[in-house]
Amino acid sequence: MRKHEFDIKTTHAVTRRSFLKTAAAAAPLVVLPHVAFGQSKLNIAVIGAGGRGSEDLQQLDTENIVALCDVDQDRAAGAFKKYPNAKRYTDFRVMLEKEKGIEAVVVATPDHTHAVAAMAAIKHGKHVYCEKPLTRTVREARLLAKAAREAKVATQMGNQGMAFEGNRLINEWIWAGAIGPVREVHGWSDRPTHEGKLFWAQGVERPAETPPVPQTLDWDLWLGLAPFRPYNPAYVPFAWRGWWDFGSGGLGDMGIHNLAPVWSALKLGAPATVESSSTLVYQETLPLATLVHYEFPAREDMPPVRLHWYDGGMIPPRPAELEPDRELNREDGLLFVGDSGTILVEGWGGESPRLIPESRMKDFVRPPKTLPRSTGHWAEWVAACKGGEPARSNFDFAGPLTEAVLLGIVSVRTGKRLTWDPKNMTTGDAQADAYLHYQYRDGWSL
Repeated sequence: MRKHEFDIKTTHAVTRRSFLKTAAAAAPLVVLPHVAFGQSKLNIAVIGAGGRGSEDLQQLDTENIVALCDVDQDRAAGAFKKYPNAKRYTDFRVMLEKEKGIEAVVVATPDHTHAVAAMAAIKHGKHVYCEKPLTRTVREARLLAKAAREAKVATQMGNQGMAFEGNRLINEWIWAGAIGPVREVHGWSDRPTHEGKLFWAQGVERPAETPPVPQTLDWDLWLGLAPFRPYNPAYVPFAWRGWWDFGSGGLGDMGIHNLAPVWSALKLGAPATVESSSTLVYQETLPLATLVHYEFPAREDMPPVRLHWYDGGMIPPRPAELEPDRELNREDGLLFVGDSGTILVEGWGGESPRLIPESRMKDFVRPPKTLPRSTGHWAEWVAACKGGEPARSNFDFAGPLTEAVLLGIVSVRTGKRLTWDPKNMTTGDAQADAYLHYQYRDGWSL
């Protein structure tokens, strides 16, 4: 079981499993002033209010929820009932045109709609909170981060671990030289499996059945910019993450969480190379398990580093420092391998870092806490919207992280070792570059 996530209102823990259960024509760019700092209520709209957005609403209900949008009226019924005064919409483009009083927007749709919904909000001058991964394609991540920067809106990506205490400790320990220069990192997640069972479908082809679309679901709007395909419950709700057209599997889901502290602690930018191996690659879905290997050049005073990602139940080789009677957490984890020690993180998002073996931890003199502590992941964004400091996972951080993660997906899909030119956004390989973005359906654009 996942251990905890920060709550905006309390320090009580909530499990990640409970989190999971429970572009129209381009508008002119409008830059609106920040909400006055200290304002008691922020006018928020939520796109995807019935799924992940319902959890975000729980963390933001101290603010003024003015509009809710969802393509599935039945799935969003609970949110509609809880906020009876909020205006209801099926198409976020219509909502953004009509509701001039919206100041901030939460994007909690499936991954393939993230970029167009967030970009539409930015073009209307709204602050944006977008669930992870920030986008479905590399090009979308680059353009979205650029647009947010130019519009000067407050942003945050939904990788809640960036607010964890452990995330900050990892930074402070590594920067203080606790394990010496870091030259290798291993990160993993059991997704798409969990406890030996599939959490969502991967390693399958498109279903042949074409059952009728539920009356409460606008299937055309759910597809949005993605290529048309007949409705099937194999895709909705929450079954979409393993399909190439809609998601990016375990790496796009948990890689964004688990690799974020690697990016912040090691000051990573664009990788120099990406290569991968996997179980069988399917035309419609990601493979059941992948290994992705990144190489990063030296940064500031840090040496080159190799980063290895494992999912689908695979984990890295057992570290020599681990006690004989101790096993690695098979759900999620990180290993930072330095010249003079190893940090093990047993959990997601950077929680609970420890030096290994445990005897090292007992003797460890912790360095001073130099980073400001979080007021809460959602609270950071709300404060930024009201003129405070930028949230820690703002799009200037989230964009490059998402780009690199999705380059790993491109390598998995092509089976190739890729050399990345971040300035020109090319791998130099035509097949791979074709997966950096795709042609949207008519009527949709960034």
